Amino acid sequence: MDPLFDLALRWTHFIAGILWVGHNYSSVVQRPGWRPLAATDLTDDTSPRFQALLNREHGFFRWASVVAWSAGLLMLWQRGWLPDALMLDGALAPIGLGTWIGTFMMLNVWFVLWPHQQKVLGLVPASVDERLRCSRITHLSSRTNTMLSIPLLFFMAASSHGGLAG
Repeated sequence: MDPLFDLALRWTHFIAGILWVGHNYSSVVQRPGWRPLAATDLTDDTSPRFQALLNREHGFFRWASVVAWSAGLLMLWQRGWLPDALMLDGALAPIGLGTWIGTFMMLNVWFVLWPHQQKVLGLVPASVDERLRCSRITHLSSRTNTMLSIPLLFFMAASSHGGLAG
């Protein structure tokens, strides 16, 4: 394996992971508790709450999830570890668990959070009641990924730095 390509993959995975997971941590710090939106927050595009929602929706974190996940899989594949990691076989079980958690998190972003967020932001037509319902789902989806990032990071670190992988 080319050492420069490996280094580029590692840094790509690392930086994309920071952007992705950092977005969730930032959200927790900025909004530690759930504050439901009001119908007026969604019917008035100039309301401060709607503008805050719109400004937070920058899209970087969604694409960072794809980049981080893809770079991680490519690193495992390049080393010949991907099948054993996905099968949670032997010393590759920790990184395999991290891979499965990361896969679930990325799917959560793209197939739960984003479709609902599009309704909240009015990018996809929906009634105000539906948009309010979707705002709660996006909150819970984001918090789920934040909590899952803890074991994800543990298994990533344990696999290469914790002595669990041979």
